[in-house]
Amino acid sequence: MDNANNGLWDVFKSVAASVFGVQSSANRERDFQQKSFVPYVVVGVIFVVALVISLVLVVSVVVPS
Repeated sequence: MDNANNGLWDVFKSVAASVFGVQSSANRERDFQQKSFVPYVVVGVIFVVALVISLVLVVSVVVPS
């Protein structure tokens, strides 16, 4: 991919890396050069919702009712 437009996979990787705090400086700079932040917000919200749901499911399986 060129620097002008990140694909969906690149956006997902950037969001996942930033959520876990391991985003590289080069990738962060590339992300901030994008024209639109909307894909990052959409993927970020979906990622966080999926993370919360998975944590709730794991806790409900591990902790007996």
